[in-house]
Amino acid sequence: MFMHNKKLQYTVRVSEPNPVLASFMLEQFGGPQGELAAAMRYFTQGLAEEDPGRKDMLLDIATEELSHLEIIGSIVAMLNKGVKGTLAEASLAEADLYRSLNSGGNSHTQALLYGGGPSLTNSSGVPWTAAYIDSIGDPACDLRSNIAAESRAKIVYERLINITSDSGIKDALGFLMTREIAHQKSFEKALYAMEPNFPPGKLPGMGKFANLYVNASQGPGDTEGPWSSGEQWEKLDRVEESIPLDGGDGMASVSLSAQERTAINALSERTMSDPQSDPMTGADLGAGPGAGSTTRRR
Repeated sequence: MFMHNKKLQYTVRVSEPNPVLASFMLEQFGGPQGELAAAMRYFTQGLAEEDPGRKDMLLDIATEELSHLEIIGSIVAMLNKGVKGTLAEASLAEADLYRSLNSGGNSHTQALLYGGGPSLTNSSGVPWTAAYIDSIGDPACDLRSNIAAESRAKIVYERLINITSDSGIKDALGFLMTREIAHQKSFEKALYAMEPNFPPGKLPGMGKFANLYVNASQGPGDTEGPWSSGEQWEKLDRVEESIPLDGGDGMASVSLSAQERTAINALSERTMSDPQSDPMTGADLGAGPGAGSTTRRR
């Protein structure tokens, strides 16, 4: 059960309305790295979690993410206050109102469709989607994904801080950015509290391939590092000569019943192409400059 406290987790002070900046702020409201996506990701993980410690942590952080959604949404609403009033009351001349609505971004959409309130979209107006949630139900996988999500959110907050000179907004965004750091630390601790935590899942990898580094992109720029060389790696440079790696013939095959084989043979014979033909096509008949080589009319 949830109860709403009317006080924000952090005070929002906006110096003046700015509908364009409000549009950018929506990235952290309804965008893929935003607070709603984070809250839904951690809530769904927490509800399914079997470990009591991780469950408690996930639900704590999920609930806090909702409070962050409230903060960023309040910033958006304050930035849209001016245009909300002028549009609702038609207090500007038509030309001035039109110019104010088209000052940049998708601020006109925010004003017309949502009355200046925060919409569940990203900064380009794309609706929020549950496809942003990438949980797979394995704690080692999900915690790594959560760490990456918090990292990406921090970077978006940094970029939003860099595009505003409003000290109050910078302060609130700095708080939200810092909480991303704290959450990442919690997820890191939870990940390494599981031993072992790599590789994810239960099944072991195939030993002879687990230490193999395939140098599949060769030429100028080839560089070695701890990701490809050292005692834990067997580096494969002669890739073409070494495939298939399993020692087979490198082809795809399947066992078919006699009935399936008969049907496939019939399909193959019916749809067989003639490699000796050079048929006239619509592209040939309508070819003009720039068409390249075509079959000549007979």
